[in-house]
Amino acid sequence: MVSWFRRKKPDAQDSTPEAAQPPAPNVDPGTPVADAARQDGTATTEVAPPASAAPAAAVEAPSKAGSWRDRLRGSAFARTFSGLFSRNPKLDDALLDEIETALLTADVGVTASTQLVESLRKRMKAREFADANALLQALRADLVALLVPVAKPLQIDASKKPFVLLTIGVNGVGKTTTIGKLARRYKDEGRHLMLAAGDTFRAAAVAQLQQWGERNGVAVVAQGQNADAASVAFDALQAAKSRGIDVLIADTAGRLHTQGGLMDELAKVARVLRKLDADAPHEVLMVIDGTTGQNAINQVRKFNEKIPVTGLVVTKLDGTAKGGVVFALAREFGIPIRYAGIGERPEDLRVFDAEAFVDALLPAGLGQA
Repeated sequence: MVSWFRRKKPDAQDSTPEAAQPPAPNVDPGTPVADAARQDGTATTEVAPPASAAPAAAVEAPSKAGSWRDRLRGSAFARTFSGLFSRNPKLDDALLDEIETALLTADVGVTASTQLVESLRKRMKAREFADANALLQALRADLVALLVPVAKPLQIDASKKPFVLLTIGVNGVGKTTTIGKLARRYKDEGRHLMLAAGDTFRAAAVAQLQQWGERNGVAVVAQGQNADAASVAFDALQAAKSRGIDVLIADTAGRLHTQGGLMDELAKVARVLRKLDADAPHEVLMVIDGTTGQNAINQVRKFNEKIPVTGLVVTKLDGTAKGGVVFALAREFGIPIRYAGIGERPEDLRVFDAEAFVDALLPAGLGQA
């Protein structure tokens, strides 16, 4: 596991970080030192990864048991619609009312649900649907159309080296775990990457990220608990530049969107990164908990006011998640949804696929779960 250490700054301002802490006494004399000189002439010392830190294994190809449908069948959205269409319902206004209730219950949102159902109602009155199954297929097409514009995979710009990916979000959304899974993905793609342990508030966050780093054979830049997050990001970007790293993924502390001071800190992190790269961060990836429901709308709105969000990751969509918040986010913001978390395994962080997602939530046809 690779770690970077330095003293905590006494005053967390936008100035460049102070001198590095000397290497620990037990560092092997042959340990390589990064060419990451600071403006004051001092350097940061890199501790080489242990010999046991082997590269991650190749990503396992999703099996049939790991399909989108299998992973999302437990969501409230999938269960409700499976039950609704398993009884071969009559094509009438009562069915549309049930569909609207199901959409609202699944957190699709009032506006999006109303628009979807009213469109179906007009088409039903115009006798476009031969039966309820035809209506179901029309609903599928409308839901896919809502998500296709935001189903944009993250493209790593090779001209930006390192490509800086800053992750943000509220407490408990699975941000650090998401970073670990992304590290696994990018490492398996053959990219050279580094992680920055910017969540210096939660006691276990740095150790958790270091564990992911060790598991994937990826360097982690870290400081002590309660260190300045902007300082960690600066150190990491400086080191990544000196090492020729392809991708730098920076963690940040989880914070409620109502905490003004902590929200301002995100803008500071971006300002400090821009001292070394005028275009950084190149991607601001906000992690959303799929079980949050409509509160996710407020979270994205507030975070986006402080630092422009360029991509979303929606986690915990398997199990008890309702699933509909994805549609609400797409309609409200149009921010690209880069990844969806549909399980615990690293390979369950999937590139978001609009058609696969909708098909997993809706029954294939009447009488089918």
